Amino acid sequence: MVPFESSLQHILAELERIDLLIRVQVWRARQLIEADEEFQGLYISEEEIESLMATPAGLPRWATAPTPPALDNVQSTLDQLATGIAERKTESARRGVTLRLEELTRLFNLTPFEIDVLLICLAPEIDLRYEHLYAYLQNDVTQKRPSVDLVLNLLSPSFETKLAARARFLPSAPLLDQQLLVMFDDPAHHQPPLLSKYLKLDERVVNYLLDSDELDVRLRPYARYTVPQRGLEEMLLSLDVKTRLTRLVQENRANQNGLIFYFQGPYGVGKQSTAEALGREVGIGLLNVQGDQLLEAAELPFETALKLIAREARLQNAALYWTGFDPLLAEDRRFWRAALLRMLETRPGLTFLAGQTTWEPSGALHNRPFVRVKFSQPAAAERQQLWGLSLNGHMPPNAEVELDAVAGKFRMSGGQIRDAAATARNLARWRDPERGQISVADLYQACRLQSNRKLATLAQKITPHYIWDDIVLPPDRLEQLREICNQVKHRVRVYDAWGFERKLSLGKGLNALFAGPSGTGKTMAADIIANALGLDLYKIDLSTVVSKYIGETEKNLARIFAEAETSNAILFFDEADALFGKRSEVRDAHDRYANIEISYLLQKMEEYEGVAILATNLRKNIDDAFVRRVQFIVEFPFPTALYRQRIWQQIWPEEMPRADSSTGSGPALDLELMARRFEVAGGNIRNIALAAAFMAADDGQVVNMDHLIRATRREYQKMGKVVTESDFRIKQT
Repeated sequence: MVPFESSLQHILAELERIDLLIRVQVWRARQLIEADEEFQGLYISEEEIESLMATPAGLPRWATAPTPPALDNVQSTLDQLATGIAERKTESARRGVTLRLEELTRLFNLTPFEIDVLLICLAPEIDLRYEHLYAYLQNDVTQKRPSVDLVLNLLSPSFETKLAARARFLPSAPLLDQQLLVMFDDPAHHQPPLLSKYLKLDERVVNYLLDSDELDVRLRPYARYTVPQRGLEEMLLSLDVKTRLTRLVQENRANQNGLIFYFQGPYGVGKQSTAEALGREVGIGLLNVQGDQLLEAAELPFETALKLIAREARLQNAALYWTGFDPLLAEDRRFWRAALLRMLETRPGLTFLAGQTTWEPSGALHNRPFVRVKFSQPAAAERQQLWGLSLNGHMPPNAEVELDAVAGKFRMSGGQIRDAAATARNLARWRDPERGQISVADLYQACRLQSNRKLATLAQKITPHYIWDDIVLPPDRLEQLREICNQVKHRVRVYDAWGFERKLSLGKGLNALFAGPSGTGKTMAADIIANALGLDLYKIDLSTVVSKYIGETEKNLARIFAEAETSNAILFFDEADALFGKRSEVRDAHDRYANIEISYLLQKMEEYEGVAILATNLRKNIDDAFVRRVQFIVEFPFPTALYRQRIWQQIWPEEMPRADSSTGSGPALDLELMARRFEVAGGNIRNIALAAAFMAADDGQVVNMDHLIRATRREYQKMGKVVTESDFRIKQT
């Protein structure tokens, strides 16, 4: 027996049977057409009315016409054709030839009747002459698509079988429920009966039968099909987890039941890569659906999209991977969630739901095994390994040491590391087009660029630029700041290698309190720490976060810390006095909720795995019970005359021209006098120096003592201090 060499060859052989059925009915219909065919189908004659009255209910007029003599043995011919096709299909299967129509039959468990319906609807997609034949049989030149009535008449030998087969065209029947057929009305016929509705083979099904694997055009904005490239052995998962995952998917493949995984974890921790690897394990691809985007698709109803997705996964022989599951957990989307779960209840094969929120399907998915797998952020050693794999030979100088430092400072997932490595390569190409060698600076900048940028909508991003030499503090305070940096630098060794992580109940972050008067260097110190560590600095003004409405402050803080989790940034909470205060004695409800807000902030700081710094001007306002929960407390004292003089000396840029005894450009700067006479903080000194520079620029001179005195007077006025002439009378030299 000669096998079918292609799907199309098989379909054309099947259409021979359909063609024979159509030819018989066309011959019968022709016997009833009047001699004058000019107006045939455009009006109903008296003779036709009489004929309709005499025809039994449920059958077309041509059904009672005799079979043409040449086709008396139609059923025998049909049986011979069917037998020949069946034998050729068997031989094709033996030789490994895939026949798409057979695959469609298997995938959707279709009956022979349903296959013939599809073939009748497929015929005009291959040969337009069938449109004319259908119009002829329906006695209307405009009706080029087969109606339900025409299909039933072609395939039903009796009225009883026709009436029974009518159920195949109900919305819940496989042909329509699985989106294989499209049923539509004649626009000129309002609310027609089922028999008058028309049928069309869905475009995606047509393309599938004609050997195309392109996604349904309606799904392309929200889905893509991928062929797995990496195996499970390449995933950074424990051997125990890999073993259990493999056993589950292999068991599912053996018993052909549906299996649903919920992969929980942040972006980039390997959820999709693991799903692809499991697909490769059983030899199937992955249909990746962007669920969060699909929810916003106004042009595609959600329930229709679910049916198209289920159909596409079957046609592609793919596991379904639904990413962005979290939005469906919102209460206002519970009906959409229920619709998805109903679809999964009946879907065979593998399904992966991916989200970040802990979830169990209460009251649903009782008929399908459900497994939740939590994916954690990779440890520092794994991050270093991922960096090496992602850079793929584009290593910076002293790579091992630098990658160890980057992996320790930036808590990034595998996906983020892969993205950051690509960004680093692009930065290197721009900086050095010839070689494109990645530098350490490229790595740090790439990490900052790939960290969560949403935090910038909730806090002010500060680009660090100060260094240790810029700040003037007592030695003990400087040592405390350096200790903060050292804890960040060495936390991988202490927590991971030395095992302190097992001794801690909360996060491995670091929190500090910077206390001191305004202008004493608290913000500058945070800037220096961020610069030294190569991290971004985000400043949050707590006075804008605190709300008079109960519960709103906690919501604002929760949003900040939620975004900060993937930001790899230092959080600097300024104006902490807006929240902290002596609340040990509760006088009213606001005092009680103030305590709750403070406790909530400290709880989030303890959970945060980065660096969080609180800044306050009034140390005494902070309750001792809260102080005990802070790891570092750095006091920023008001500078003495000696420290003020050092600040005055360091405030000037090297390029700034200044008067001295040799220039003759006005009174020479007496910084010792400025430090002794004017008791101002470092922030005020900076303002005075800058104002004096602008005055000098306006005068066309270098900065001299006159400029400093004038600028100091303005600063005092701004501060609300009393200005006396004696304070600002400086002996000219």
